[in-house]
Amino acid sequence: MAAPQLPTASQNFKPTTPRTVHTPSPISLQPSTKKSPSKPSKLFRRFRAVFRSFPIISPSCKIPVSLHGSRMGEGHTHMHIHGGTRMTGTLFGYRKARINLVIQESPRCLPILVLELGIQTGKLLQDMGMGLVRIALECEKRPGDKTKIVDEPIWSLYCNGKKSGYGVRREATEDDLSVMQVLHAVSMGAGVLPNETELPEGDLMYMRAQFERVVGSRDSETYYMMNPDGNNGPELSVFFVRI
Repeated sequence: MAAPQLPTASQNFKPTTPRTVHTPSPISLQPSTKKSPSKPSKLFRRFRAVFRSFPIISPSCKIPVSLHGSRMGEGHTHMHIHGGTRMTGTLFGYRKARINLVIQESPRCLPILVLELGIQTGKLLQDMGMGLVRIALECEKRPGDKTKIVDEPIWSLYCNGKKSGYGVRREATEDDLSVMQVLHAVSMGAGVLPNETELPEGDLMYMRAQFERVVGSRDSETYYMMNPDGNNGPELSVFFVRI
């Protein structure tokens, strides 16, 4: 199969991030105390544009999750991992579009990591409602490269062991920041954000939770989603690994 043709400057690729979220006040998120990731190179910006043009397969059944509370299912619990760092993680996206993962030091801080994942929002939340979801983001080691693992621009993505396209790191857009501003007072929960117009991609859905960040080595890092009101551990784990 031939590799996808990279876009030319004249081609237009529409981002999958929200476009019509109502922001009640000017964006006032605070800078993170962590160093911001370096900007992606021109090559990877072009790859990201191609990535956004790939089709997504729609799920065939409805999402069996609650969108009006902090529960995504029953039987899970808060689990503190020794040596981990507590972070805020937000999954959001239009129901029929790719989901985004934003990591912040706290809900009132600017994002330190923004990922666009090759999984449909509705499909991922559906899977989370049915049980534990494990996302693995893999990339290759490069001799002599000192890039931090979460600063890698592109990963191969596996969801519960199945190849699911790619994950792409990008800079936060104004639309991303608008969503974070709307949710700045939310520490955890799930729901649908209001839109001014109906869009073919469906509702703008979100889920926010506490994550425990655990660094295994310079080539492995994991984010475990914490759930405070159950008894079986996190429902979502995101693994970054260089192999």
